[in-house]
Amino acid sequence: MKILCTNDDGYMATGLRVLASAATELGSVSTVAPDREQSATSHSLTLHNPLRARRTVDGVFVVDGTPTDCVILGVNQLLPEKPEICLSGVNHGPNMGEDVLYSGTVAAAMEATVMGIPSIALSYVGNRFEELEGWQGVVQAILQGILGRETFPEDTLFNVNLPAVPPEDVRGIKITSLGRRRYSDSILRAKDPMGKEYFWIGGGSVSWRGPEDSDFQAVEDGYVSVTPLHLDLTNYKLLKEIRAWDLGL
Repeated sequence: MKILCTNDDGYMATGLRVLASAATELGSVSTVAPDREQSATSHSLTLHNPLRARRTVDGVFVVDGTPTDCVILGVNQLLPEKPEICLSGVNHGPNMGEDVLYSGTVAAAMEATVMGIPSIALSYVGNRFEELEGWQGVVQAILQGILGRETFPEDTLFNVNLPAVPPEDVRGIKITSLGRRRYSDSILRAKDPMGKEYFWIGGGSVSWRGPEDSDFQAVEDGYVSVTPLHLDLTNYKLLKEIRAWDLGL
């Protein structure tokens, strides 16, 4: 099995190293990752600047672009053969609820899915990222459980979140839906030393809501959350109703 590993935290991230090590038990691993932090870049492409790639002594391809750029270059230019699987992560921080719309980690897996490559995005909900070193066995078991099946759902990627507990204390795996989150006080407004006003997006407190089967509830209870995400964003429940609307033309 030919496996492409990538992330949005950069090629030196602990989570990427853990993921690639776990994946070596499943097949031949190639890593193509950003040269720096690319969190919250979502599905952005670099269209107005040239991209450059280099290879480290360990064989990792390092790209000065977004996670989506990494997948596109990896599949179409850098790797000798098209990968059969794409794994993205393990992200340093959660990717639950609406975060999947902003996440470079999820976007990389989504881009591979668009290309017809089965993909999994993995994230760690805790904030002590050095502890990810102990998660290799759990990550490997999750990958084997998903990829060991005869077929992979079409136009679908799996979004996995690891709970902020020691790996030996994980209570199991739950198949979940996306929760809903709300940031409060997430914009800082201040002045720089020259007296000029600036704004800084990020931080603040987070609150969650959602049904019992939501991703945030699963990780809060000590379970690994596995959420299937579909490329088709159509709200099929509303199609019939909206077709009856008079939209003016």
